[in-house]
This record gives sequence, C-alpha cells and structure tokens, in this order.
Amino acid sequence: MKAQARHILVRTAQEAEALRQRLAKGEAFDVLARKYSTCPSAKRGGDLGEVRPGQMVAAIDQVIFRKPIKQVHGPIKSRFGYHLVQVFYRD
Repeated sequence: MKAQARHILVRTAQEAEALRQRLAKGEAFDVLARKYSTCPSAKRGGDLGEVRPGQMVAAIDQVIFRKPIKQVHGPIKSRFGYHLVQVFYRD
C-alpha cells in the first residue's frame, strides 16, 4: 500500500487550528505550508511525496492510511509538534 500526502507542521495546537480555519476559508494549502510549516517539506508546499505504512510517525500513519482522502485532518499531535494532513490518493 502507498499514498501521497502533504502536511503542515507547527509547534502549537493553536497555530494548527488557526491554519485549519484559514484552509477551510479557501486559502491554498501549499502557500500556507511554505510560510508556516517547520518541516523540511515546507519547501515543496508540504508535499511528503509517496509514503508507505511505517514511514511516518504512528499518528500521521493512521491519518494517511485510514482517514478519508482529500480532506484536511488535524491538528494531530506527534513528538514533532502539531500537523494538518491532507491525503491525495491511496492504493
């Protein structure tokens, strides 16, 4: 199984929630990721590329491989901070 996803990683749940609300109002995920994400993937608009089960931390893996696609999920807490995750496809 593999999937393609993108995410925004920030330090606090409040930052993540504020960004989730901006996304809900129609702001572009990639633009917000480039500006606010603390992950190296920010340079690619948050794109994590194709991932397989076990490549990401467990909390993110759960979202990528179990939650509905094309929706923004989060904030999700991991040891790195708080994530907003969107899955493009899974097969």
